[in-house]
Amino acid sequence: MPSQSSMQQVMIVTGGSRGIGAAIARLGAAAGYAVCISYLSNREAAAAVVDSITVQGSRAMAVQADVAREQDVVRLFGEVDAAFGPLTALVNNAGILELQARVEDMDAARISRVFATNVTGSFICAREAVRRMSTRHGGSGGAIVNLSSRAARLGAPGEYVDYAASKAAIDTLTIGLAKEVAAEGIRVNAVSPGVIHTEIHASGGEPGRVERVKDAVPMKRGGYPEEVARAVLWLLSDDASYTTGATIDVSGGR
Repeated sequence: MPSQSSMQQVMIVTGGSRGIGAAIARLGAAAGYAVCISYLSNREAAAAVVDSITVQGSRAMAVQADVAREQDVVRLFGEVDAAFGPLTALVNNAGILELQARVEDMDAARISRVFATNVTGSFICAREAVRRMSTRHGGSGGAIVNLSSRAARLGAPGEYVDYAASKAAIDTLTIGLAKEVAAEGIRVNAVSPGVIHTEIHASGGEPGRVERVKDAVPMKRGGYPEEVARAVLWLLSDDASYTTGATIDVSGGR
């Protein structure tokens, strides 16, 4: 695989308007990437991330796209092709969870929504990235990092078993796709955060969740988006040139 430093580096971060995604976008720009973030609905938050990058002299753009909609994903990648050129890095970060509930109280519509964004969206984004990066398709290689979650192995009982199951699917996608495209210049890895200080807990109905569960973490604290972002950027970098199919836990030991 050609060194990423020998070509223009172009990164897509899905769900990049807040939290971990925004931290990845900012750190990626600082590392020399032209960065595109996708966002679902909060145009102002996405614009603020872009502004924080461009004011530093780096290139950035935001594209509204629902990764659960295949046509939105295809449009997102097409806009990046036109604006920045060949893609070299994809971070599948976009993800949702719903209000805390037991499995017995979940309906099929809820489960479908979670899987459409967290699983199908990641698959379709990965598909579009492979079509551009793979030497099999005339590409120059690249790297994909999927955002998993420690919930995939802990199960999130009584809270988000559907979310946890969707992230377990991401773990399997990471392993299978990594092996599938390893000889085509593409590395595929994952980062598995634990409890992190982001707004996603509010979407689950408990904004203070990190404080409630932090004592179950060996390090006795929640993590910060930048701590996750640094692991993502390492996996994207040439420093991880012989690493594929791996998952890095960023979870304070839990």
